[in-house]
Amino acid sequence: MFINNFDPVAFQILSLEIRWYSLAYIIGIISGWTYCKKRLIKDQRVHSLFDDFITYLIIGVILGGRIGYVLFYNLKYYLENPVEILMIWNGGMSFHGGLIGVIIASQLFSGKHKINQFIFLDLVALSAPIGIFFGRIANFINSELYGRATDLPWSVQFVLIDNIKRHPSQLYEAFFEGIILFLILGYFFKKNYLQSPGKISALFLIFYSLFRFLAEFFRSPDPQIGYLILNLTLGQLISVFLLMIGTLLFYLKNNEK
Repeated sequence: MFINNFDPVAFQILSLEIRWYSLAYIIGIISGWTYCKKRLIKDQRVHSLFDDFITYLIIGVILGGRIGYVLFYNLKYYLENPVEILMIWNGGMSFHGGLIGVIIASQLFSGKHKINQFIFLDLVALSAPIGIFFGRIANFINSELYGRATDLPWSVQFVLIDNIKRHPSQLYEAFFEGIILFLILGYFFKKNYLQSPGKISALFLIFYSLFRFLAEFFRSPDPQIGYLILNLTLGQLISVFLLMIGTLLFYLKNNEK
């Protein structure tokens, strides 16, 4: 068993606290941007537009992630405490909300520059597992999104939460949604799937949803929501929906002429 007593604060400058979660976002965005610019983008126009697109992307991720968390996971609480909606430093971001924010931001940017939206969405899909990996590691350090009780040898006791031995579900997600998903999408990138915009995005939705659905069996449900239909979590139900969307998108893109 591992004892998790990490401090969520990475370091402090005077009265300013720099948290691991903030660093995860920064490292993920910079790493993803570098990966796209140095390894993925071949088209000169896309290359020149990508720096401007990052601004749209960051806004989409932050606004979408926060609004998604408020609406999907804790609406009652934030209706009673509306000022706290702005306090993102206290935690509370939804991946699926961030995904919606990215799609909207990509649509706005692509429409402005009259370019296929899926060109940018495919690049985001290829680099997103990097950010997901760092984000899940930060979740582990913060003792949040922790797993269900277990007696397995690699169980973790999150002392900031309780004395129960739990699955390190954040690390499971970091491995599958981060490393494995990155390798899978990288394989399809080498098969020139970027030549058909939209396929990589579809594969991201399919594989992320599968990994997230399975990981949720080891992760404690949000206490304010609990289990829902068929004893599934909200994350699993959203994953099923996105899996269907991804499958449909792949079918449509695969049959384009």
